[in-house]
Amino acid sequence: MKKSLALTNKDGEVRELTAEDISSFKSAKAALPASLAKKIGVRGAQKAPKKIVTTIRLSPDVLEKFKATGEGWQTRIDASLRQFISEHPIPN
Repeated sequence: MKKSLALTNKDGEVRELTAEDISSFKSAKAALPASLAKKIGVRGAQKAPKKIVTTIRLSPDVLEKFKATGEGWQTRIDASLRQFISEHPIPN
């Protein structure tokens, strides 16, 4: 039997993996305990009220500016719209 190389060096750095290395790995389903495996892909309870999924068309420059602010840009658009409707009440 061929001796396999260690996956890490003395500093703990992982070496480049080969196809042979990868083929010898167990699947996540086989490697994880059953209690953890059944939780994979299951979302927890929502912490805040649900939002409604919708499609909206925005000007390219507006979308670009919000996306440039990084993760959470959709939440910032929502906050901006909330601020606008609080400052400009829409009659029923």
